[in-house]
Amino acid sequence: MNAYLYLANGMVLTGQSVGAAGTTIGEVVFTTGMVGFQETLTDPSYYGQIITQTYPLIGNYGMNSQDYESDRVWCRGYIVREACAHPSNWRCETTLDQFLKDQNVIGIQGVDTRFLTRTIRESGVMNGAISTEIQPEDKAAVAELMEEIKAYTIVDAVKTTTCKEPRVYNPEGDIHVALLDLGCKENIVRCLVKRGCKVTVVPSFTTTEQLAELNPDGLMLSNGPGDPEENVEVIAELKKMLGTGIPAFGICMGHQVTALAAGASTVKMKYGHRGANQPVTHAGKAHLHHQPEPRLRGEGRYPARRDGQDERHQRQRPHLRGRGLHGMELLHRAVPSGSQRRPQGHRVPVRPLHRPHQGGQERGVLSHA
Repeated sequence: MNAYLYLANGMVLTGQSVGAAGTTIGEVVFTTGMVGFQETLTDPSYYGQIITQTYPLIGNYGMNSQDYESDRVWCRGYIVREACAHPSNWRCETTLDQFLKDQNVIGIQGVDTRFLTRTIRESGVMNGAISTEIQPEDKAAVAELMEEIKAYTIVDAVKTTTCKEPRVYNPEGDIHVALLDLGCKENIVRCLVKRGCKVTVVPSFTTTEQLAELNPDGLMLSNGPGDPEENVEVIAELKKMLGTGIPAFGICMGHQVTALAAGASTVKMKYGHRGANQPVTHAGKAHLHHQPEPRLRGEGRYPARRDGQDERHQRQRPHLRGRGLHGMELLHRAVPSGSQRRPQGHRVPVRPLHRPHQGGQERGVLSHA
């Protein structure tokens, strides 16, 4: 069965249906991971989006019931060059096509994903639709669909993907971490538990008083989908949380709302950094990072300092790939870090994998899980 990809710029790409039949609209993005397609599909960070896999063969090791990052697929659609029909792996339980059908996800294969990726890189992310129902020859139906495509926007992403009630993992753990679920991936929990932590996952609407009752050793703010500035209630509550003295750390959406709570702003990136192989250079070495990152912290509305200067001296995240992200940090006086290097400000690491430690050694720092 034929399927068609309609883009907001008027382009139409023809392919074959994979997964469920029908019509779906979303924001078309691309991710560069060569593996981890099941984790990508079940990552809440892709809520409301149509995912393009740049790697040409997807589904070659099949799908299983262990590698979920959440309990369902959150994306609106899926685009691949080729969906493997005969996967080979001892853990394989079903094919990509059947998995998408079971999850009612509409997909398309057989399109030139290299051309599509170049289009997105040059023009920026744009809305689009995948349809097995609307034919390009039906001008009236296409015109109506294009209006819907242009009007589409992602709303209530964090409210939709957050958990509804607290969950506790590894209750006998040595360090108690409260994980604010803004659209959290399960691997973040697994990584914390692996390091001996007791993890209490709490909903995004958790109040400062409820957090204090948990008496955690630290607060972690998870990844998540959508526009961080949309989360007005979360940001307002986070301002109070940062004032409690509980050490805090945020990644992805968590870092962005922390910046907003500190008075900064965020800027949507042209096409975002998504994938498990994003290159970053530091001290003459190249590292590969996992970055489901659509936004960065922009020029800010920073709170005034006592000496009359604003907070623009705070180190900004570089706008381009390949620039050094190691050692980048958001400084905020209300967030303890345990460091004596800056008595005026406290450090919230952005996403370094390793940071040089005193004595020439390196210590690990949590990055995207």
